[in-house]
Amino acid sequence: MANRKYEYVKSYEVEDEIFLPNIIVVRIDGRVHEFKKSNDVVALNLLNSCAVAVSEEFPDIVFSYGFSDKYSFVFKKASKFYQRRASKVESIIVSFFSSVYVTKWREFFPQKELRYPPSFHAKVIPCAAIEVLQAYLLWRQNDCHTNNLHNTCLWELMKDGKTESEALELLEGTCKEEKNDLLFDKFEINYQKLDEMFRQGSCILKTEVIDVVKHNENGSSVRRLRKKIDGCHFHRFSDVHEFVKPNVFSYGVSDEYSFVLKKDSQFYQKRASEIVSVVVSFFTSMYTMK
Repeated sequence: MANRKYEYVKSYEVEDEIFLPNIIVVRIDGRVHEFKKSNDVVALNLLNSCAVAVSEEFPDIVFSYGFSDKYSFVFKKASKFYQRRASKVESIIVSFFSSVYVTKWREFFPQKELRYPPSFHAKVIPCAAIEVLQAYLLWRQNDCHTNNLHNTCLWELMKDGKTESEALELLEGTCKEEKNDLLFDKFEINYQKLDEMFRQGSCILKTEVIDVVKHNENGSSVRRLRKKIDGCHFHRFSDVHEFVKPNVFSYGVSDEYSFVLKKDSQFYQKRASEIVSVVVSFFTSMYTMK
């Protein structure tokens, strides 16, 4: 009875259900440690390993695509994951990803200390149709290619003695062909021969396979259908699928915690999903590390 006096505050919760037929996509974006430029294979493998763990943990995720410190997780169309509430979906995914990232850090960087708790922010992207999802994934892959080509040129110029501002000035206004020519003519680098993971990103696809688990006395096989996590590069997936800190007060009880931000806070431009995902991610990393 005593608690009923305050139950009215539940009415302030934002109802953010993602209605069918929208396909749920969760994109996470990292703010992590200094790695080798322009690409750090070990850091990318750590990210991919975390994404595989997320895909294994949550059966409703059917496909994932990532590059740099970003990953997108695609849910099956009819998913009822956390009643399709955007805030819950994104916070659960980014929290689990963050905890796995901290847990796996030592496995991939045995000689490198985790200098501070990594945090990721997440966003839910509702895709109204499969065509929208295809366009979204193509946009992410194009972003991967554009960023990697630019960063490869930038860091080669800096290794050659240019300052960052000088290198950026040289690259300003250059098109894809000009960047390719710069790499080949000046540094003898054929961009198309760089690792596909750098140029095209990484994919994690769930497929169904049939395993023979044993044989009966009469020689017939006993088979079992299982989900297989298949890591691949984006071009292969495309071919198959024909794709062209300012809080001022906190209160906790049991396993719950509330964080109150100051009234004039501009934290992440006051965007709810960004605030929720960053705070949850950082809290999870701290919890795992401690």
